[in-house]
Amino acid sequence: MTETTPEQDLRNLTHSPLAEGQSLAERLENLQQQLSDLSADASEIDRQRIKLDISETLLALEEKEKAWTEARGCFDVFLKNQHWQEAVEACNVLFQCEQPASIVALGQGVWLAITYPIEVDTTVAMLNHIIDETPVDSDGAAVAAACAHYIADIRASDEKHESITFLTRHLLTQVAQRHSQVKDQEQLDAWLMRLELKDPAVFLPRLSQVLNVMVVDQWWFDRDELRSQLPQS
Repeated sequence: MTETTPEQDLRNLTHSPLAEGQSLAERLENLQQQLSDLSADASEIDRQRIKLDISETLLALEEKEKAWTEARGCFDVFLKNQHWQEAVEACNVLFQCEQPASIVALGQGVWLAITYPIEVDTTVAMLNHIIDETPVDSDGAAVAAACAHYIADIRASDEKHESITFLTRHLLTQVAQRHSQVKDQEQLDAWLMRLELKDPAVFLPRLSQVLNVMVVDQWWFDRDELRSQLPQS
């Protein structure tokens, strides 16, 4: 069995592998046929799930404008129907399409991924995008890494907890190294204290500020309305 590095594991969190021997072109053709074969009474969500798979395949084929158009329509339907997991997955595709509003799409997806208890792998992958897009000396990457580790710790299932928190701990360590040349656990603890990354009541609002900078008032939904619909704790 081939071992993977933490970096490869992070990249693979939301990767959908091809069937053995299948090319991207064949996958696209099969998905388009599935869409065509859907019965008239199929749900709109089922239809959009296939379209999201099509957008991911178009992205892999470097058809980025087409992938954006497909995924953007999917996002609107998933959002309207409160299918948060799929809405975030659509944002993940939109970000990778490298279009003018791709950073805006990433901000939308991270907000939804933090607000709703979607799959922890997806949330970590979205936060990792912020880290990749942030300058090495920026506190924004540190905040995103702290949030990723926190979400992994509180949301991961028992069977997945050890593996996903190992990845997010590695991610946090890597960010600390590039941000402040942190080299050992003692320095890491001091760095976490200095940047106030141990208290979610502090770093979660800071993530919100990062997202506001990314989105620049181009929110595709009313955050206050969605917050008002959340169950009261």
